[in-house]
Amino acid sequence: MILNNLKKYKVVLASGSPRRRELLEGLGIDFKVEIIKDIDESYPENIPAKETSLYIARKKAEAYKSLTDSGHLVITADTVVVCNETVLGKPSNEEEAVKMLKLLSGKTHQVITGVAISTKEKTESFAVTTDVKFSAISDEEIYYYIDKYKPFDKAGAYGIQEWIGYIGVESISGSYYNVMGLPIQRLYRELKKF
Repeated sequence: MILNNLKKYKVVLASGSPRRRELLEGLGIDFKVEIIKDIDESYPENIPAKETSLYIARKKAEAYKSLTDSGHLVITADTVVVCNETVLGKPSNEEEAVKMLKLLSGKTHQVITGVAISTKEKTESFAVTTDVKFSAISDEEIYYYIDKYKPFDKAGAYGIQEWIGYIGVESISGSYYNVMGLPIQRLYRELKKF
């Protein structure tokens, strides 16, 4: 394993996201997934939109304090989409998903992932931003995507690696993997320093 400095920890990915799991597996790290249900992901209304994901990632880290106390290194993350200073989390239904995709259509938005790496001794956190430019997407395309892919577990109601990403994303500036939900290159650098 290239990250030998992690051998003294039991590494935990605190996320149910299959995309985050796949990305972390790509680093060749031994880890397990632990999920605490119903963590409060609310945030203060006065917090700047671009700081939301980092705030929530740190809040999630607090929920896993009992694991870090027992020798684990816990990785928590939260991804949001920000368009026109509006924070888009995961849509709770089809109506919300349609509204989000209509907002993103023809615009550039930011995908921001906040990450916290926690042990008993310390917590390090960071956020990565990627600009994503969407072409105009028709109502027919939006409804087709939502019906076929059910993007209710994705911030901004879309997955860049799915059909909507193929037909809608004109360009990105920054980390593609960040848009998938985990800025893996930055996480690797941070883990090397840990």
